[in-house]
Amino acid sequence: MLSENTINESAHISAQVAIPRHVPGETDPVTDDEVFHGHEGGKLSVAATRPISQPRDLSVAYTPGVAKVSSAIAAESSQAARYTWANRLVAVVSDGTAVLGLGDIGASASLPVMEGKSVLFKSFADLDSIPLVLDTSDPDEIVETLVRMRPSFGAVNLEDISAPRCFEIEEKAKAALDCPVFHDDQHGTAVVVLAALYGANAVRGRSLSEQRVVISGAGASGVACARILLAAGAADVTVLDSRGIIHADRTGLNPVKADLAAHANRAGLRGGIAEAMRGADVFLGLSGSTIEQSLLATMADDPVVFALSNPEPEVHPEVAARYASVVATGRSDFCNQINNVLAFPGIFRGALDAGATEITENMKLAAADAIFQTATDELAAEAIVPSPLDPRVAPEVAAAVARAADGDGVT
Repeated sequence: MLSENTINESAHISAQVAIPRHVPGETDPVTDDEVFHGHEGGKLSVAATRPISQPRDLSVAYTPGVAKVSSAIAAESSQAARYTWANRLVAVVSDGTAVLGLGDIGASASLPVMEGKSVLFKSFADLDSIPLVLDTSDPDEIVETLVRMRPSFGAVNLEDISAPRCFEIEEKAKAALDCPVFHDDQHGTAVVVLAALYGANAVRGRSLSEQRVVISGAGASGVACARILLAAGAADVTVLDSRGIIHADRTGLNPVKADLAAHANRAGLRGGIAEAMRGADVFLGLSGSTIEQSLLATMADDPVVFALSNPEPEVHPEVAARYASVVATGRSDFCNQINNVLAFPGIFRGALDAGATEITENMKLAAADAIFQTATDELAAEAIVPSPLDPRVAPEVAAAVARAADGDGVT
Protein backbone atom coordinates (compact mmCIF):
# COMPACT_ATOMS: atom_id res chain seq x y z
CA MET A 1 0.00 0.00 0.00
CA LEU A 2 1.26 3.48 -0.84
CA SER A 3 2.00 5.94 1.94
CA GLU A 4 0.97 9.57 1.91
CA ASN A 5 4.55 10.86 2.08
CA THR A 6 5.19 9.48 -1.40
CA ILE A 7 2.47 11.63 -2.97
CA ASN A 8 3.50 13.52 -6.08
CA GLU A 9 2.56 17.03 -4.99
CA SER A 10 2.67 18.34 -8.57
CA ALA A 11 -0.21 16.10 -9.62
CA HIS A 12 -3.57 17.54 -10.60
CA ILE A 13 -5.83 17.98 -7.58
CA SER A 14 -9.48 18.76 -8.23
CA ALA A 15 -11.29 21.45 -6.29
CA GLN A 16 -14.07 18.92 -5.70
CA VAL A 17 -11.92 16.24 -4.08
CA ALA A 18 -13.97 13.79 -2.02
CA ILE A 19 -11.61 12.42 0.62
CA PRO A 20 -13.04 9.14 1.92
CA ARG A 21 -13.34 9.14 5.67
CA HIS A 22 -13.37 6.35 8.19
CA VAL A 23 -16.84 5.94 9.64
CA PRO A 24 -16.62 4.96 13.33
CA GLY A 25 -19.12 2.99 15.36
CA GLU A 26 -21.00 0.57 13.17
CA THR A 27 -17.98 -0.05 10.95
CA ASP A 28 -15.53 -0.75 13.77
CA PRO A 29 -13.93 -4.17 13.29
CA VAL A 30 -15.86 -7.00 14.90
CA THR A 31 -14.13 -9.45 17.20
CA ASP A 32 -13.41 -13.08 16.36
CA ASP A 33 -15.74 -14.22 19.13
CA GLU A 34 -18.53 -12.07 17.73
CA VAL A 35 -18.03 -13.49 14.24
CA PHE A 36 -18.01 -17.14 15.24
CA HIS A 37 -20.93 -16.70 17.61
CA GLY A 38 -22.89 -15.08 14.77
CA HIS A 39 -22.40 -18.17 12.62
CA GLU A 40 -22.83 -20.90 15.23
CA GLY A 41 -25.49 -23.35 14.09
CA GLY A 42 -25.73 -21.58 10.73
CA LYS A 43 -27.50 -18.35 9.82
CA LEU A 44 -30.69 -19.80 8.33
CA SER A 45 -33.78 -21.71 9.42
CA VAL A 46 -37.07 -22.73 7.81
CA ALA A 47 -40.20 -21.17 9.26
CA ALA A 48 -43.76 -22.33 8.70
CA THR A 49 -46.09 -19.83 7.04
CA ARG A 50 -49.08 -21.14 9.02
CA PRO A 51 -49.24 -22.59 12.53
CA ILE A 52 -49.98 -26.24 13.19
CA SER A 53 -51.60 -26.28 16.59
CA GLN A 54 -54.51 -28.69 16.21
CA PRO A 55 -55.38 -31.85 14.27
CA ARG A 56 -57.28 -29.93 11.60
CA ASP A 57 -54.18 -27.86 10.80
CA LEU A 58 -52.20 -31.07 10.38
CA SER A 59 -54.83 -32.50 8.04
CA VAL A 60 -54.65 -29.38 5.86
CA ALA A 61 -50.88 -28.96 5.78
CA TYR A 62 -50.04 -32.63 5.42
CA THR A 63 -52.01 -35.83 5.05
CA PRO A 64 -54.70 -36.16 3.83
CA GLY A 65 -55.15 -32.59 2.52
CA VAL A 66 -51.81 -32.25 0.78
CA ALA A 67 -52.71 -35.05 -1.61
CA LYS A 68 -55.38 -32.85 -3.21
CA VAL A 69 -52.82 -30.09 -3.87
CA SER A 70 -50.27 -32.51 -5.28
CA SER A 71 -52.92 -34.01 -7.55
CA ALA A 72 -53.87 -30.53 -8.79
CA ILE A 73 -50.23 -29.80 -9.63
CA ALA A 74 -49.86 -33.17 -11.35
CA ALA A 75 -52.85 -32.28 -13.52
CA GLU A 76 -51.64 -28.75 -14.22
CA SER A 77 -47.98 -28.02 -13.49
CA SER A 78 -48.48 -24.24 -13.47
CA GLN A 79 -50.37 -24.64 -10.19
CA ALA A 80 -47.02 -25.20 -8.45
CA ALA A 81 -46.44 -21.44 -8.67
CA ARG A 82 -49.50 -20.86 -6.52
CA TYR A 83 -49.35 -23.73 -4.09
CA THR A 84 -45.60 -24.14 -3.39
CA TRP A 85 -42.75 -21.81 -2.55
CA ALA A 86 -40.72 -22.81 -5.63
CA ASN A 87 -41.80 -19.81 -7.69
CA ARG A 88 -40.43 -17.47 -5.00
CA LEU A 89 -37.34 -19.47 -4.07
CA VAL A 90 -33.83 -18.54 -5.21
CA ALA A 91 -31.15 -21.22 -5.32
CA VAL A 92 -27.79 -19.72 -4.29
CA VAL A 93 -25.32 -22.02 -6.03
CA SER A 94 -21.55 -22.26 -5.73
CA ASP A 95 -18.70 -24.72 -6.11
CA GLY A 96 -16.46 -22.67 -3.82
CA THR A 97 -13.74 -22.12 -6.44
CA ALA A 98 -13.54 -18.32 -6.24
CA VAL A 99 -14.72 -17.12 -2.84
CA LEU A 100 -14.00 -13.42 -2.38
CA GLY A 101 -10.66 -12.93 -0.69
CA LEU A 102 -10.20 -16.66 -0.07
CA GLY A 103 -9.99 -18.25 -3.51
CA ASP A 104 -10.63 -21.95 -4.14
CA ILE A 105 -11.68 -23.18 -0.70
CA GLY A 106 -14.14 -25.89 -1.76
CA ALA A 107 -17.85 -26.43 -1.35
CA SER A 108 -18.15 -26.93 2.41
CA ALA A 109 -16.01 -23.92 3.30
CA SER A 110 -18.05 -21.74 0.96
CA LEU A 111 -21.36 -22.61 2.62
CA PRO A 112 -21.21 -19.83 5.26
CA VAL A 113 -20.88 -17.31 2.43
CA MET A 114 -23.89 -18.74 0.60
CA GLU A 115 -25.90 -18.78 3.84
CA GLY A 116 -25.01 -15.11 4.22
CA LYS A 117 -26.26 -14.42 0.71
CA SER A 118 -29.57 -16.05 1.61
CA VAL A 119 -29.82 -13.88 4.71
CA LEU A 120 -29.43 -10.80 2.52
CA PHE A 121 -32.13 -12.00 0.10
CA LYS A 122 -34.56 -12.33 3.00
CA SER A 123 -33.52 -9.15 4.79
CA PHE A 124 -33.55 -6.81 1.80
CA ALA A 125 -36.13 -8.29 -0.60
CA ASP A 126 -38.17 -10.69 1.56
CA LEU A 127 -37.23 -13.54 -0.76
CA ASP A 128 -36.65 -17.08 0.44
CA SER A 129 -33.52 -18.74 -0.87
CA ILE A 130 -31.58 -21.90 -0.25
CA PRO A 131 -27.79 -22.25 -0.44
CA LEU A 132 -26.58 -25.17 -2.56
CA VAL A 133 -22.84 -25.88 -2.58
CA LEU A 134 -21.85 -28.51 -5.13
CA ASP A 135 -18.91 -30.85 -4.68
CA THR A 136 -17.88 -30.63 -8.32
CA SER A 137 -16.19 -28.03 -10.49
CA ASP A 138 -17.23 -29.60 -13.78
CA PRO A 139 -19.47 -27.14 -15.68
CA ASP A 140 -21.65 -29.83 -17.22
CA GLU A 141 -22.19 -31.57 -13.89
CA ILE A 142 -23.17 -28.29 -12.25
CA VAL A 143 -25.66 -27.47 -14.99
CA GLU A 144 -27.06 -31.01 -14.97
CA THR A 145 -27.60 -30.77 -11.22
CA LEU A 146 -29.54 -27.53 -11.64
CA VAL A 147 -31.64 -28.99 -14.45
CA ARG A 148 -32.58 -31.99 -12.30
CA MET A 149 -33.48 -29.73 -9.37
CA ARG A 150 -35.41 -27.18 -11.43
CA PRO A 151 -38.86 -28.05 -9.95
CA SER A 152 -37.56 -26.96 -6.53
CA PHE A 153 -36.71 -23.30 -7.24
CA GLY A 154 -37.72 -20.28 -9.29
CA ALA A 155 -34.35 -18.63 -10.01
CA VAL A 156 -30.62 -19.30 -9.75
CA ASN A 157 -28.00 -17.02 -8.20
CA LEU A 158 -24.57 -18.32 -9.22
CA GLU A 159 -21.88 -17.28 -6.77
CA ASP A 160 -18.12 -17.49 -6.29
CA ILE A 161 -17.34 -19.65 -9.34
CA SER A 162 -13.93 -19.15 -10.92
CA ALA A 163 -13.39 -17.59 -14.34
CA PRO A 164 -13.54 -18.47 -17.16
CA ARG A 165 -15.70 -21.43 -16.04
CA CYS A 166 -18.29 -19.05 -14.62
CA PHE A 167 -19.07 -17.72 -18.10
CA GLU A 168 -19.57 -21.21 -19.51
CA ILE A 169 -21.70 -22.34 -16.56
CA GLU A 170 -23.94 -19.28 -16.73
CA GLU A 171 -24.48 -19.55 -20.48
CA LYS A 172 -25.24 -23.27 -20.33
CA ALA A 173 -27.55 -22.85 -17.35
CA LYS A 174 -29.44 -20.03 -19.06
CA ALA A 175 -29.90 -22.19 -22.14
CA ALA A 176 -31.03 -25.22 -20.14
CA LEU A 177 -33.36 -23.57 -17.61
CA ASP A 178 -36.61 -21.67 -18.12
CA CYS A 179 -36.02 -19.35 -15.18
CA PRO A 180 -33.76 -16.41 -14.32
CA VAL A 181 -30.06 -17.28 -13.98
CA PHE A 182 -27.75 -14.56 -12.70
CA HIS A 183 -24.06 -14.75 -11.79
CA ASP A 184 -23.85 -12.04 -9.15
CA ASP A 185 -20.06 -11.74 -9.17
CA GLN A 186 -20.42 -10.62 -12.78
CA HIS A 187 -23.65 -8.75 -13.10
CA GLY A 188 -24.32 -7.55 -9.57
CA THR A 189 -20.95 -5.84 -9.51
CA ALA A 190 -21.50 -4.40 -12.98
CA VAL A 191 -24.92 -2.97 -12.10
CA VAL A 192 -23.67 -1.21 -8.97
CA VAL A 193 -20.53 0.07 -10.73
CA LEU A 194 -22.70 1.59 -13.45
CA ALA A 195 -25.01 3.17 -10.87
CA ALA A 196 -22.00 4.59 -9.03
CA LEU A 197 -20.55 6.02 -12.24
CA TYR A 198 -23.91 7.63 -13.00
CA GLY A 199 -23.70 9.23 -9.56
CA ALA A 200 -20.10 10.34 -9.97
CA ASN A 201 -20.88 11.88 -13.35
CA ALA A 202 -23.95 13.67 -12.02
CA VAL A 203 -21.84 15.24 -9.26
CA ARG A 204 -19.18 16.30 -11.77
CA GLY A 205 -21.48 17.32 -14.62
CA ARG A 206 -20.01 14.72 -16.95
CA SER A 207 -21.46 12.22 -19.42
CA LEU A 208 -20.55 8.55 -19.82
CA SER A 209 -20.66 9.01 -23.58
CA GLU A 210 -17.60 11.28 -23.30
CA GLN A 211 -15.52 9.02 -21.09
CA ARG A 212 -12.90 6.31 -21.54
CA VAL A 213 -12.88 3.78 -18.74
CA VAL A 214 -9.88 1.65 -17.78
CA ILE A 215 -10.70 -1.70 -16.17
CA SER A 216 -7.86 -3.51 -14.44
CA GLY A 217 -8.89 -7.16 -14.32
CA ALA A 218 -10.53 -9.39 -16.92
CA GLY A 219 -12.17 -11.88 -14.59
CA ALA A 220 -15.88 -12.31 -14.03
CA SER A 221 -16.58 -8.81 -12.70
CA GLY A 222 -14.18 -7.04 -15.08
CA VAL A 223 -15.75 -8.58 -18.16
CA ALA A 224 -19.30 -7.88 -16.99
CA CYS A 225 -18.44 -4.28 -16.11
CA ALA A 226 -16.92 -3.73 -19.54
CA ARG A 227 -20.01 -5.09 -21.21
CA ILE A 228 -22.55 -3.08 -19.22
CA LEU A 229 -20.56 0.16 -19.55
CA LEU A 230 -20.41 -0.25 -23.31
CA ALA A 231 -24.12 -1.08 -23.38
CA ALA A 232 -24.81 2.06 -21.33
CA GLY A 233 -22.96 4.22 -23.88
CA ALA A 234 -19.41 4.62 -22.59
CA ALA A 235 -17.18 6.24 -25.21
CA ASP A 236 -14.56 3.51 -24.80
CA VAL A 237 -13.47 0.82 -22.37
CA THR A 238 -9.89 -0.41 -22.07
CA VAL A 239 -9.55 -3.76 -20.28
CA LEU A 240 -6.30 -5.18 -18.93
CA ASP A 241 -5.39 -8.66 -17.73
CA SER A 242 -2.05 -9.90 -16.38
CA ARG A 243 -0.53 -9.59 -19.89
CA GLY A 244 -1.64 -6.01 -20.49
CA ILE A 245 -4.26 -4.37 -22.66
CA ILE A 246 -6.68 -6.76 -24.36
CA HIS A 247 -6.76 -5.92 -28.06
CA ALA A 248 -7.79 -7.62 -31.27
CA ASP A 249 -4.26 -8.42 -32.43
CA ARG A 250 -3.25 -10.23 -29.25
CA THR A 251 -2.75 -13.97 -29.56
CA GLY A 252 -3.89 -16.60 -27.09
CA LEU A 253 -7.14 -14.89 -26.07
CA ASN A 254 -9.87 -17.18 -24.75
CA PRO A 255 -13.34 -16.73 -26.32
CA VAL A 256 -14.50 -14.31 -23.62
CA LYS A 257 -11.47 -12.04 -24.00
CA ALA A 258 -11.65 -12.31 -27.79
CA ASP A 259 -15.21 -11.01 -27.63
CA LEU A 260 -14.03 -8.14 -25.44
CA ALA A 261 -11.27 -7.33 -27.92
CA ALA A 262 -13.86 -7.10 -30.69
CA HIS A 263 -16.04 -4.58 -28.86
CA ALA A 264 -13.83 -2.71 -26.40
CA ASN A 265 -10.59 -0.71 -26.83
CA ARG A 266 -11.96 1.35 -29.69
CA ALA A 267 -8.90 3.58 -29.36
CA GLY A 268 -6.73 0.65 -30.41
CA LEU A 269 -4.35 1.00 -27.45
CA ARG A 270 -1.44 -1.40 -26.92
CA GLY A 271 0.84 -1.98 -23.97
CA GLY A 272 0.22 -2.11 -20.25
CA ILE A 273 -1.32 -0.14 -17.42
CA ALA A 274 0.74 3.00 -18.09
CA GLU A 275 -0.49 3.23 -21.68
CA ALA A 276 -4.08 2.51 -20.60
CA MET A 277 -4.16 5.10 -17.83
CA ARG A 278 -2.78 7.99 -19.88
CA GLY A 279 -5.69 10.36 -20.54
CA ALA A 280 -8.32 7.99 -19.08
CA ASP A 281 -11.37 9.47 -17.38
CA VAL A 282 -12.23 6.56 -15.08
CA PHE A 283 -10.16 3.84 -13.41
CA LEU A 284 -11.96 0.71 -12.26
CA GLY A 285 -9.85 -1.72 -10.25
CA LEU A 286 -11.03 -5.33 -10.12
CA SER A 287 -7.75 -7.20 -10.25
CA GLY A 288 -6.36 -7.41 -6.73
CA SER A 289 -3.10 -5.83 -7.87
CA THR A 290 -1.73 -2.43 -6.85
CA ILE A 291 -1.05 0.53 -9.13
CA GLU A 292 1.54 3.24 -8.76
CA GLN A 293 0.01 6.52 -7.69
CA SER A 294 2.06 8.32 -10.33
CA LEU A 295 -0.23 6.75 -12.94
CA LEU A 296 -3.21 8.59 -11.48
CA ALA A 297 -1.49 11.86 -12.33
CA THR A 298 -1.51 10.89 -16.03
CA MET A 299 -5.29 10.56 -16.19
CA ALA A 300 -7.58 13.19 -17.67
CA ASP A 301 -8.63 16.17 -15.57
CA ASP A 302 -11.22 15.54 -12.87
CA PRO A 303 -10.99 11.71 -13.01
CA VAL A 304 -12.88 9.02 -11.12
CA VAL A 305 -11.16 6.16 -9.28
CA PHE A 306 -13.05 3.04 -8.22
CA ALA A 307 -10.49 0.84 -6.43
CA LEU A 308 -12.69 -2.14 -5.59
CA SER A 309 -10.35 -4.97 -4.63
CA ASN A 310 -10.80 -6.34 -1.11
CA PRO A 311 -9.42 -6.22 1.46
CA GLU A 312 -6.69 -4.02 -0.03
CA PRO A 313 -7.78 -1.60 -2.80
CA GLU A 314 -5.52 -1.15 -5.82
CA VAL A 315 -4.67 2.28 -4.41
CA HIS A 316 -5.56 3.53 -0.97
CA PRO A 317 -8.62 5.81 -1.18
CA GLU A 318 -6.93 8.62 0.73
CA VAL A 319 -4.11 8.56 -1.83
CA ALA A 320 -6.51 8.31 -4.77
CA ALA A 321 -8.44 11.33 -3.47
CA ARG A 322 -5.35 13.50 -4.04
CA TYR A 323 -5.81 12.97 -7.77
CA ALA A 324 -9.49 12.07 -8.29
CA SER A 325 -12.61 14.08 -7.59
CA VAL A 326 -14.63 10.98 -6.72
CA VAL A 327 -13.26 7.80 -5.15
CA ALA A 328 -15.06 4.55 -4.35
CA THR A 329 -13.99 1.24 -2.84
CA GLY A 330 -15.52 -2.09 -1.98
CA ARG A 331 -14.97 -1.48 1.72
CA SER A 332 -17.50 -0.40 4.32
CA ASP A 333 -15.05 1.77 6.27
CA PHE A 334 -14.80 4.40 3.53
CA CYS A 335 -17.54 6.33 1.79
CA ASN A 336 -18.91 5.25 -1.59
CA GLN A 337 -18.93 1.51 -0.98
CA ILE A 338 -19.68 -0.47 -4.15
CA ASN A 339 -21.73 -3.27 -2.61
CA ASN A 340 -23.64 -5.88 -4.62
CA VAL A 341 -26.41 -5.92 -2.03
CA LEU A 342 -27.65 -2.72 -3.67
CA ALA A 343 -28.49 -4.78 -6.75
CA PHE A 344 -29.15 -8.49 -6.46
CA PRO A 345 -32.05 -8.61 -3.95
CA GLY A 346 -34.12 -6.16 -5.97
CA ILE A 347 -33.14 -7.67 -9.31
CA PHE A 348 -34.34 -11.13 -8.27
CA ARG A 349 -37.43 -9.74 -6.59
CA GLY A 350 -38.37 -7.81 -9.70
CA ALA A 351 -37.70 -10.75 -11.99
CA LEU A 352 -39.81 -13.10 -9.87
CA ASP A 353 -42.58 -10.52 -9.37
CA ALA A 354 -42.83 -10.17 -13.13
CA GLY A 355 -42.65 -13.90 -13.79
CA ALA A 356 -39.58 -13.36 -15.94
CA THR A 357 -37.90 -16.34 -17.59
CA GLU A 358 -34.54 -14.57 -17.80
CA ILE A 359 -32.68 -11.45 -16.72
CA THR A 360 -31.98 -9.30 -19.76
CA GLU A 361 -29.46 -6.54 -20.37
CA ASN A 362 -32.25 -3.97 -20.18
CA MET A 363 -33.28 -5.30 -16.77
CA LYS A 364 -29.71 -4.79 -15.52
CA LEU A 365 -29.57 -1.28 -16.96
CA ALA A 366 -32.92 -0.51 -15.32
CA ALA A 367 -31.56 -1.73 -11.98
CA ALA A 368 -28.52 0.53 -12.26
CA ASP A 369 -30.67 3.55 -13.05
CA ALA A 370 -32.99 2.77 -10.13
CA ILE A 371 -30.06 2.62 -7.71
CA PHE A 372 -28.77 5.94 -9.04
CA GLN A 373 -32.20 7.58 -8.85
CA THR A 374 -32.54 6.48 -5.23
CA ALA A 375 -29.30 8.30 -4.42
CA THR A 376 -30.17 11.59 -6.12
CA ASP A 377 -31.74 13.26 -3.07
CA GLU A 378 -28.49 13.06 -1.10
CA LEU A 379 -26.10 12.92 -4.06
CA ALA A 380 -22.60 14.23 -3.32
CA ALA A 381 -19.01 13.38 -4.15
CA GLU A 382 -18.84 11.26 -1.01
CA ALA A 383 -22.32 9.74 -1.55
CA ILE A 384 -22.67 8.64 -5.17
CA VAL A 385 -24.67 5.52 -4.26
CA PRO A 386 -27.23 4.90 -1.52
CA SER A 387 -26.26 3.16 1.68
CA PRO A 388 -26.42 -0.64 1.40
CA LEU A 389 -28.87 -0.46 4.31
CA ASP A 390 -31.20 2.05 2.63
CA PRO A 391 -34.64 0.35 2.72
CA ARG A 392 -35.79 2.18 -0.42
CA VAL A 393 -33.30 0.52 -2.75
CA ALA A 394 -34.58 -3.03 -3.21
CA PRO A 395 -38.24 -2.01 -3.82
CA GLU A 396 -37.20 0.64 -6.36
CA VAL A 397 -34.87 -1.78 -8.14
CA ALA A 398 -37.52 -4.51 -8.13
CA ALA A 399 -40.14 -2.22 -9.67
CA ALA A 400 -37.75 -1.00 -12.38
CA VAL A 401 -36.61 -4.53 -13.21
CA ALA A 402 -40.20 -5.80 -13.43
CA ARG A 403 -41.10 -2.99 -15.84
CA ALA A 404 -38.06 -3.74 -17.98
CA ALA A 405 -38.90 -7.46 -18.03
CA ASP A 406 -42.39 -6.66 -19.23
CA GLY A 407 -40.99 -4.31 -21.86
CA ASP A 408 -38.57 -6.97 -23.10
CA GLY A 409 -41.36 -9.54 -23.36
CA VAL A 410 -39.70 -12.12 -21.12
CA THR A 411 -42.54 -12.44 -18.61
